[in-house]
Amino acid sequence: MTPAKELVFCALGGSGEIGMNVNLYGCNGKWIMVDLGMTFSGSEYPGVELVFADLEFIEERKRDLLAVVLTHAHEDHIGAVPYFAAELGVPLYATPFTAKLVNAKLEEAGIAGQIDLNVVDDLDDFDIGPFNIRYVPLAHSIAEGNALVIDTLYGRIFHTGDWKLDDEPLIGQPTTAEELSEIGDAGVLALVCDSTNVFNPEPSGSEGAVYRGLLEEVYRHKGKRVVVTTFASNVARLQTLGEVARATGRRLCVAGRSLDRIIATGKACGYLEHLPEAVDFDKAMDLPRGEVLVVATGGQGEPRAALARIAEGTHPIALEAGDVVLFSSRQIPGNEISIGVIQNRLAGRGITIVTDRQSPIHVSGHPGRPELEALYGWLRPQVLVPVHGEMRHMSEQARLGRACGIKQTVVQKNGDLVRLAPGAPGKFGEVRAGRLVLDGDIIAPADGEAMAMRRRIAHNGVVLVAVGGGGRIEVAAMGLPLDEDNDAFIAEAREDVATALAKLKGQASRDPDARIEAARLAARRAAQRWSGKKPQVKVLLLD
Repeated sequence: MTPAKELVFCALGGSGEIGMNVNLYGCNGKWIMVDLGMTFSGSEYPGVELVFADLEFIEERKRDLLAVVLTHAHEDHIGAVPYFAAELGVPLYATPFTAKLVNAKLEEAGIAGQIDLNVVDDLDDFDIGPFNIRYVPLAHSIAEGNALVIDTLYGRIFHTGDWKLDDEPLIGQPTTAEELSEIGDAGVLALVCDSTNVFNPEPSGSEGAVYRGLLEEVYRHKGKRVVVTTFASNVARLQTLGEVARATGRRLCVAGRSLDRIIATGKACGYLEHLPEAVDFDKAMDLPRGEVLVVATGGQGEPRAALARIAEGTHPIALEAGDVVLFSSRQIPGNEISIGVIQNRLAGRGITIVTDRQSPIHVSGHPGRPELEALYGWLRPQVLVPVHGEMRHMSEQARLGRACGIKQTVVQKNGDLVRLAPGAPGKFGEVRAGRLVLDGDIIAPADGEAMAMRRRIAHNGVVLVAVGGGGRIEVAAMGLPLDEDNDAFIAEAREDVATALAKLKGQASRDPDARIEAARLAARRAAQRWSGKKPQVKVLLLD
């Protein structure tokens, strides 16, 4: 499918899910991509950490792809760049903070010299083929969150990226209501909008309010060692914590390599200039307990992050009963169990835990309903296209938009081709939009046989059968609940396999496939008899 004299939208990731944002706009035979993100794996992909959108559709048309434009530096918007940028072979565009983090990823991957990374530091509009693009700063939980104004011959798109409204942002200067109204006055064909927080009836809140909440909470725990865990990318929160440390007479200590990287990048871009100088772990531990404030990674339960090691007692930063951990972050859906594990470890050691449910120490980076309603009023789009959310989030935003007077809404999912203009907007086709996984060093289909087999092994275990010369048969089992009965099961399975092979007559007794299948079925029946499980069985003929 090549876009003709029309304006087309297609999400390959991030529509029908939270994370892994990849959006395409097509016009006059050409495409641009907005964001190239990833998501973290769950239990459905054993042994896998990263999941990507399948880019097959645009890879087959990369001769018509002009660029990748990045809205901001969160992993669900830039995390896939080092894995696909070289293959796509097109320029990247980003504002300075995002560009520095992206370049670090490219250097780590060894491909920085192969990629044309364009830094847009003046926020002037720029042309990419039939698209005229301008960055529009919006508040978010990272420095340089941006929307995009995309002008074409067929109308103007306002692509929000991730955003919120913040009267006290602390970092950066978001576009004002008057400036957004001017964009609306010039006419907006379609608003492509973040849906993540649409069910929140309240505004997301300001970073200034978080400063006051954290200040009060740290004051409350005088004489105690306090650890605050937050998203490393939240530069404004790091600025807030630096000011809290200064106001409460505490020295700042930073625990986590990603925090070190963000602080260095932020300072290089003119942020965090007044962040107090951090002390090292040894100095922090030598200070009186009430004179140090530790900022640590790991608030999402990451097992190798600083907070997990602090909870286990294996980190240089040591906590005792009565010390405090403040979770200045929200739980990302899917991380509840891993976060709970760390919180339980802390609680078991008598350490006080405070979350945003107990104290105003965190605000979301995504818009609640009042913020969405305000943006609708400023921009007055003809069409609303909800993105960046599960289907329930996007459907609810469409309902909200219609209630606010937006006449046309398009609820789409990954792979839907949506024509925005000319004519009535709506879906007109579908393309492949699957998932890929980073499995070790290999990017593989998420729905491939390797992942399917791994899930089956994880659920049911595996039995290995080796058939050698002279009738020798060996059986080994892994993952079956037969600890005390394992030897008896192995003996019986070996006999069953021997019996099954002996029953083969004529040509079947010499056919390798027939022998393998007979041995496989015999071993599997024995395993089911002993354990109630149906394991994967692998048979090796060694004779």
